[in-house]
This record gives sequence, C-alpha cells and structure tokens, in this order.
Amino acid sequence: MRAAFFERQGEADQVIRVAEVETPEPGPGEVRVKLRYSGVNPTDWKSRSGLTPGRIDQYQIPHHDGSGDIDMVGPGVDPALVGQRVWVWLAAAGRRWGTAAEWTVVPSAQAVRLPDGASYELGASLGVPAMTAHRCLLADGPVDGRAVLVAGGAGAVGHFAIELAKHLGARVATTVSGAEKAELAAAAGADLVVNYRAEGALEQLRAFHLPFDRILEVNLPANLSWDLALAGPQTSIVAYAATGQDPVLPLRACMNSNSTLRFVLLYGVPRVALEEAAAAITGALSAGALSELPLHRFSLADCAAAQDFVQAGAVGKVVLEIA
Repeated sequence: MRAAFFERQGEADQVIRVAEVETPEPGPGEVRVKLRYSGVNPTDWKSRSGLTPGRIDQYQIPHHDGSGDIDMVGPGVDPALVGQRVWVWLAAAGRRWGTAAEWTVVPSAQAVRLPDGASYELGASLGVPAMTAHRCLLADGPVDGRAVLVAGGAGAVGHFAIELAKHLGARVATTVSGAEKAELAAAAGADLVVNYRAEGALEQLRAFHLPFDRILEVNLPANLSWDLALAGPQTSIVAYAATGQDPVLPLRACMNSNSTLRFVLLYGVPRVALEEAAAAITGALSAGALSELPLHRFSLADCAAAQDFVQAGAVGKVVLEIA
C-alpha cells in the first residue's frame, strides 16, 4: 500500500517519505480499514518532530484519526462489520499503522460506526479533538444545566467542546482572538463569544456566569489568573494543551478559589473512558449535534506540508485525502 512514514524523528520535510510499504492484515480482535481521509492534529507533528518521546518500530505511519470502510476483520470479530463506514481513533498510539496510508489496522473498538448522515470528512475530524473535549467536559461529572467556559472556541477541541456541551445541556461561553474565530465559535453554538483582547472581556464572562462549573483551558500559563477569577469551589479548570512555558501556580489564589485543576492527555485516559467517549460522540453525530470546521485538504503525497500547516497554527481542520 502507499503510505507516509518516517524512520526517525525530525523536521517534516526531512524525515517523512511517501512510498509503498506492506499492507497490514488484522490480527485477533482487530479490523482493517480502507481509509478515505486522515485527520492531522498538533500531537502528530509533535510526535514526529521529537518534541514528545516515542519509540519507532522500524517505521512509523503517522496520524491517529481517520475515516473509511472496514474491508477485513480478524479472528473473533463479527464478519458483518465488513463494509461498515467508520471513524478511527488513536490508530498510531503504540502501533505502527497510523492513518496516513491507504489502510490501517486497529482494535475493533477503535473503528466506530459513522452514522449515515455524517460525512467521511467529519469522521476524520473527530478522534483526538472530540475525545479530548468529551473527557475535559465530563471527567468531573455531567454538565447538564451547568456553565462551561471554553478557551479557544475556534480550535478543533474548542469547537467540539462547544457542540458537545450544548448537546449535553450546558450553557457555554467561549473566548477567541478575532472576528473570523468569533464567527466559527458562534456557528458552533456558543451562547456567548468574547474576544479576550477586547476591553471588558473578563467582565463579560463574569456577567454570563460566576463561578463557572467547568473551564476548558488551552493555554494555562497565559490564562490562569482569569480562570481563577472565574472559578469557585465547584469549578474544574481542565488543561489539555501544553503551550509555551510551564505556569507558576499562585498558591494562595488557587487555595482561595477552592477549585480543582485537572490535566487531560488522551494517551493516559482509562480505556473504558475512551470507549465511553467514542460512543457518546457517535450518539451526538447521530443527533446531528456535531459539525465540520472549515477544511484544508492535502494529498497523501503532501503529508509533510499538511503537518507543517498544522504546526503553523492553521484555523480549521487539516485532512489528507487518501482515496
């Protein structure tokens, strides 16, 4: 099969190659997916560049997220799954067969039915961002009737966090940095969209709700003082991204807020929680509650350029067109 892969970590244009490699076959409990799209996330370029450690087994096909059709099942898997439309999550986590290829092989639970009304493009956009959003929202309990603040509502995690929170009955405020991003966050259904660079932004958030029940944080070092100002004893401040330098915790201010500071990285989330997230996301898809971000399409041959585009801070969702 044709695949993008790297044999060592480094700059994308120096280490990513696109060539023929062996076509995988599913083992016990696994399925093979003929891929149509591969979703590209910041974690992908970080793993490839060496920013995060990782072991390479001869070569690594990158990208966790994708969509396509099951075309083969391994022993112990229902043959009736062949032909099913699916979205794929964490394909490259501890495995060689990421989604930047014509086929991938994953445990059957990691190829989730894609409802008929959902496009393959949307399916490939889920995985890492939607599952991260789900974990951030629900790790500390339900959000029905609660107030949620999503920092960075135009990013992929922020986008799905807004949509999932609204689907689950929350009131949602979000922060953005400009007019284009404000339009994206409003389209996702946020009840309040605030440009955090504008005068009076913090006061707008306080007027919306104080304290918030859940704060999803994309840049803890920059935003912690605001988070604490909007927090109380029932608040969970949930950080899911490492941006810039590590924060210095103002211990007395943290104690005064009596809030909870939680950290989320999908690779360490319990398996049962990941599978619950996948089921909940599919339920939201079936209900029409999730939507695509603006798409930036690259070919498989341009995998290195796609990763560089994500690293440069692309607004919207980057996908590789496989089929």
